Amino acid sequence: MNAYSAFDQFEIIRLLPIHPFGNLDISVTNATVFMILAIVTWQYLVKVNIEENGTIVPHRWQSVIEIVYESMYDVIKDNIGKEGSKYFPFILTLFVFIGIMNLYGIVPYTFTPTSHIIVTFGLSLSIFLGVTLLGLVNYRSDYFAMFMPAGAPLMLAPFLVLIEFVSHLAKAVSLGVRLAANITAGHLLFAILSGFTWTMLTTGGILALLSIFPFLIVVFITVLEMGVAVVQAYVFCLLTTIYINDSIHLH
Repeated sequence: MNAYSAFDQFEIIRLLPIHPFGNLDISVTNATVFMILAIVTWQYLVKVNIEENGTIVPHRWQSVIEIVYESMYDVIKDNIGKEGSKYFPFILTLFVFIGIMNLYGIVPYTFTPTSHIIVTFGLSLSIFLGVTLLGLVNYRSDYFAMFMPAGAPLMLAPFLVLIEFVSHLAKAVSLGVRLAANITAGHLLFAILSGFTWTMLTTGGILALLSIFPFLIVVFITVLEMGVAVVQAYVFCLLTTIYINDSIHLH
């Protein structure tokens, strides 16, 4: 029997193999299940909120939804302005989708899709293409003026354009890499400390007694990971609103 590895939690498992055309693989995996579960969870919370709406004192789920709603609205208002309200449904959905997937990953024997770069890069690339098209629709050829800072010497134009162009392309990578790296690092640390604690506990003797210290650290890491899960979703959406603002208000 193979020894357990901290990396086993990131393994993608095909639950329902589907290969309709040769090498085309559209199988249902554990990643697929938890993406769908994130959507279903939010729909359930919203449904509960609607059914119990009208109470004088907001119940706990209503309070959570209101906090999420207000936080995302403030992000859009502060970074885009009033005209950004039409992007609110997208930003809210993005935050909820990423946040719930991150939180589910803390539960033992679950899977975190956002720990895989293919998932996070797919999100960041889609956003990059969207904001680029938005800028082209709003400004057409003038959109490319963003690659040349105003007031810069003409002789530096080739270097500045290249730097700005590379910086612009980096948006497609930075969003996804940041999210996946933070989630993966946290989960690896959690798995290693949990395994260490369990080993001490099952060894017995004085080590079992001393296992209380790494156990307390694991509890602290768990709480910390819950905060990181929400913060990373927030940062992802915050940067997305900044990119949208750059496409609306060309500098």
